Amino acid sequence: MPEQGPAEIRGSMIASFLSSTFSVTACALIIEGVAGYPERLVRLIGHPVIWIGRLISSLERALNRPEESAARRKVAGIVALAIIAGLPALSVWFLNWALQVLTPHPMALCVEAILASSLIAQRSLWVHVRAVEVALRTEGLEAGRRAVSMIVGRDPASLDEAAIIRAAIESLAENFSDGIVAPVFWSMLGGLPGITAYKAINTADSMIGHLTPRYAAFGWAAARCDDVINLPASRLSALWIILAAVTHQPASAKRALQTVLRDARHHRSPNAGWPEAAVAGALGLRLAGPRTYDGKRVEDHWMGDGRSTATIVDLANALTLYRRACILQAGTVILLAGLLLKLV
Repeated sequence: MPEQGPAEIRGSMIASFLSSTFSVTACALIIEGVAGYPERLVRLIGHPVIWIGRLISSLERALNRPEESAARRKVAGIVALAIIAGLPALSVWFLNWALQVLTPHPMALCVEAILASSLIAQRSLWVHVRAVEVALRTEGLEAGRRAVSMIVGRDPASLDEAAIIRAAIESLAENFSDGIVAPVFWSMLGGLPGITAYKAINTADSMIGHLTPRYAAFGWAAARCDDVINLPASRLSALWIILAAVTHQPASAKRALQTVLRDARHHRSPNAGWPEAAVAGALGLRLAGPRTYDGKRVEDHWMGDGRSTATIVDLANALTLYRRACILQAGTVILLAGLLLKLV
């Protein structure tokens, strides 16, 4: 048998690494889809995002000093982000290494998959958005406002039923991208350290990446980094939604694609417009547009040119699209993991 050259050795190592990360991701998707992250576990030990949030809060208090110049606070934010992403990723890398050294491979893979599953939010997102539908159907407008306030930052008191439903659908679309597709993408590329680093940066953006006097400079790095690392997932999420629309009778895949190509780039976010435009086009709705956050009106481009009077049926259809998009993604990851296993 001829001896392998450097290129063949590198190719074999990459294939072996990706085989492992894809397998972990596939198992994580199955575990999270079936069990989620149990509430009892949250009460008992918390959640990885909670732990990351505590690290972010501690660093923000220590490094974000109002008396410093904007330039110094921006540098402090860069340092903080390096710690926020690096420390959790390094910790799980060491744990990952220990698992591989001390335990049989199947057991190590299982533990990695369980840990990775805690950073994917398929089931949690479904539960929270479905709660809005149930509240509107069974208890009415005020209950719907309370339910939607758990998943969006805009003022719920001014929302009528159609606005509540649009807000829930927009949250479903955006969080499909950064709560499911992006963690899966970075898990496939970087394994447990990759998904952990992504989740840390995404959590930092949600906590400090705001254009307010306190965070505009310190949170600049978190916001910009989050925009960059979510670029691939936002485009992938639109693709999954378009493909899901092919399988759902009331939806239109053609209209979803047309809306993405026309409207996604006009959204104020470089990423949120892609899944929102896909859902808007698929369901014949208008999403995004002008909104109110903390009493301030935010002007944004409309995604889609359909109805703005969204109904409960539209929310149910959006949830069906979401579920099918999740299944399509999981099925693809499982298939790719199987193909990679055959190569190594």
